[in-house]
Amino acid sequence: MASVSHARHVPQLRLGALHVPILDIYLLSEIVGPFLFAFGAYFIFWALNIFFAAADYVINQHAPFFLVLRFVVFRVPQAIPMAFPFATLFSTLLALGRLMGDNEINAMRTSGISLARFSITPILFGITAFVVCWAMNEYVAPPSVDLSTRTFYQILYHTDSLPVEPLFFRRDPDTGNVFFVTNVGPDNKTMIGVQIFKPGHSGYWNETFQAKTASVDGSLLVLHDVVHSVYNPDGMVISQFRTKEARVGLPLAETAAQFVSNVNSDPWTMSSKTLATQVRSLQNMGMGGAALGNLKVSLANKFAWPFACVVGVLLSLPLALRFGKRGRTLGIAMAIIAFFIYFLMTSAAAAVGRNGAIDPYLAAWLPNIVMGGVGIVLLFLEER
Repeated sequence: MASVSHARHVPQLRLGALHVPILDIYLLSEIVGPFLFAFGAYFIFWALNIFFAAADYVINQHAPFFLVLRFVVFRVPQAIPMAFPFATLFSTLLALGRLMGDNEINAMRTSGISLARFSITPILFGITAFVVCWAMNEYVAPPSVDLSTRTFYQILYHTDSLPVEPLFFRRDPDTGNVFFVTNVGPDNKTMIGVQIFKPGHSGYWNETFQAKTASVDGSLLVLHDVVHSVYNPDGMVISQFRTKEARVGLPLAETAAQFVSNVNSDPWTMSSKTLATQVRSLQNMGMGGAALGNLKVSLANKFAWPFACVVGVLLSLPLALRFGKRGRTLGIAMAIIAFFIYFLMTSAAAAVGRNGAIDPYLAAWLPNIVMGGVGIVLLFLEER
C-alpha cells in the first residue's frame, strides 16, 4: 500500500476539533459497506421466512392480507440480536480479507503498524455495534414485537383457534391475582397445568388454585379438576380440598381475547427490566423449573446476544489474517459457518440452562466465552 508511511506514527485527518487517523477512516470505509449489505440481507431473509410461514393464514384460512403483512413487518425487529452480530462478523471477515488478499495489511505491518494498533478500529466498530444492538433490542424490538403479537392474535380470531401461549405468566394489577399456564392442548384452546395465586394482606398467598386443565368462558376462567388451598397469615395451609370445577374472573373482567392478547409472556416483548421483575416474581412465589430457567436465559440474552458483535470481531480478525488471501468466497463461507456454529452453541446452551443442568446466566454467555476465547487465542498467536 503506497500511501502508508514507513514512520511509526499514523497520519491524521483533521475533522473540526477531531483528529481522526487516516488508517481508521480507511478501515471503517472498508467495513461499513459489507456490514450494511449483510445487515439488510439478514433482515430480508428473516422477513421472507416469516411471511411464507404466515402466508398459510392468507391462503388456507382467509385471513386479511394486510393484517398478515403488518404482523410480518413488526416482527422483523426480532431479528436485531442476531442481525448485528452476523453483519459484524461478515463485514470484518470480508473487509480485512480483501485487505489481506491485496497485501495491504502486510504493507501496513511492514511499515511499523502493529497488529494491536490495526485491530483497534474493528474492535471499536464491534463495541459500537454492540451498544446500538443492545439499545434497539431493549427499546425498539419489544414494542414492535408486542404489536406484531397482537396482530397475530387478530389474525387467529379470523380462524378457529384460540391464541393461548404455553408457559405464560400474568398478574392482575387490580386484584393482585397471578395466573400461570404450563402448556396448551392440541386443540389450541385448552390450558394445561394452570395455577392461580391470590395474595393475602401479610405478603403470603391467601389462596391457590391448581387445575389440570382450564378453558375461557366469557370473562371467566373455568378450572377443571382443581386443588383449592387456603393459607393462614403465616403462609401455612389451613385447608385443602378438591373440586371438579371452579371459576375465577379474568383480570379486570377481560374477555378471552383481551386476556390472551395482553399477556406479556413473550420475552421478545419485554425489556430487561420487565424480565428481571418477572424473574423475581416467580422466585418469590417459590416457582422454579423450566419456566424460571427460560426467563433467566432470556434475561441474560438481552446482553449476551448484542455482545456477540464484539465476539464476532475478535474471531474474524485472526481468521481474515490467516485465510484472507484465498478470496472473498472463503470469507463468506467462514462467516456463515462461524455464525451457524454460534447459533448451535446458543441453542444447546439455552437448553441445558433451562433445565437447570448449568446456571442459566452462564448458559447464555457460554457461546460468547468460548468463541471469544478462541478468537483471542488465535489473535495472540497471529501477533507472535
